Amino acid sequence: MFFVLQMAISNIRYGEGVTKEVGMDLQNLGAKRVCLMTDRNLSQLPPVDAVLNSLTKSGINFQMYDNVRVEPTDQSFLDAIEFAKKGEFDAYVAVGGGSVIDTCKAANLYASSPTSDFLDYVNAPIGKGKAVTVPLKPLIAVPTTAGTGSETTGVAIFDFKELKVKTGIASRAIKPTLGIIDPLHTLSMPERIVANSGFDVLCHALESYTPLPYKMRSPCPSNPINRPAYQGSNPISDVWALHALRIVAKYLKRAIRNPEDREARANMHLASAFAGIGFGNAGVHLCHGMSYPISGLVKTYKPKDYNVDHSLVPHGLSVVLTSPAVFAFTAQVHPERHLEAAEILGADIRTARIKDAGLILADTLRKFLFDLNVDDGLAAIGYSKADIPALVKGTLPQERVTKLSPRPQTEEDLSALFEASMKLY
Repeated sequence: MFFVLQMAISNIRYGEGVTKEVGMDLQNLGAKRVCLMTDRNLSQLPPVDAVLNSLTKSGINFQMYDNVRVEPTDQSFLDAIEFAKKGEFDAYVAVGGGSVIDTCKAANLYASSPTSDFLDYVNAPIGKGKAVTVPLKPLIAVPTTAGTGSETTGVAIFDFKELKVKTGIASRAIKPTLGIIDPLHTLSMPERIVANSGFDVLCHALESYTPLPYKMRSPCPSNPINRPAYQGSNPISDVWALHALRIVAKYLKRAIRNPEDREARANMHLASAFAGIGFGNAGVHLCHGMSYPISGLVKTYKPKDYNVDHSLVPHGLSVVLTSPAVFAFTAQVHPERHLEAAEILGADIRTARIKDAGLILADTLRKFLFDLNVDDGLAAIGYSKADIPALVKGTLPQERVTKLSPRPQTEEDLSALFEASMKLY
């Protein structure tokens, strides 16, 4: 029995003001018809201005699509796909957070595979989870949040409205050709968006450091095209996850509290990409698996600082609210990794007992969230005990990530985790 590890990441370019090169990149690619994708809010802000200036200066012929939905749905993906098919583009530029970059990945995929049914590439068991064998067009991602790391990964997430659950498409084929990480763009993020996208980085780092090790995964696929992007913890992802966690510990509070703290915001922007390289190959587990129904079943919650016309639970918030309960649960396996994470996040572990690792990490996370004014658990965003069966039901199809949990979980375990997450403090 031999075990294989495969690393896949986008090319990354980092530096203040580096967005001005995007027009030249498209020229170098020989692009003749470019699709620029963003959302309504960003289309009025400096990051999109910087890209427009660069495209115009390089004489790039482009069309702009600014109808991306924050926390996309299958319908919003389909609208963008329709635009991409009609435009017959030969390159894409996505300027925004994970919602924009993920929507652009999907548009590129289905426009490149025009006869495919939408569910063909959607993750099983909701879709068919087919391997992508068609060539895609170049996609340049310009992230404006320090969060999803979507510029480095082959994953695109959306809300499947009919089932009220988040799912996605996962294939190395859809990862961007280039990620342009320009820390100037993080300066236009409001406080709560900095916080929530930062919590996504935190959970990406924690979850990709603590999943099932890659050598404990199911047997080697018969063909490398079927090797999943998310392979379990591994020595390469560990480096990126721990490094990202250290940056989060040092800079996230500063980035949230002071919008002028350029050092903190620039470092969080890098941490987002670092964590993306980690989880893009190791995967995530229960915080993410449980977050999808928390977002999908939202009732009336509208977060501060998000200029949207629909209720939504920001992805980073939906992920972090279960983190204390999740890591208290998973720490039975690899407690030393959980203790190491707690120490990086500020816990004093000199007298700690290894068997208390989960509780120590959970308490450290609670204190971290309390200090940052995070809503007090799922109850504070509109859920009650009566919702737990629906939340569990929405977690069950998330096998792609839940089976990466180092500790297997029953439906009863999931119920208990949701219940423990109703109130944090």
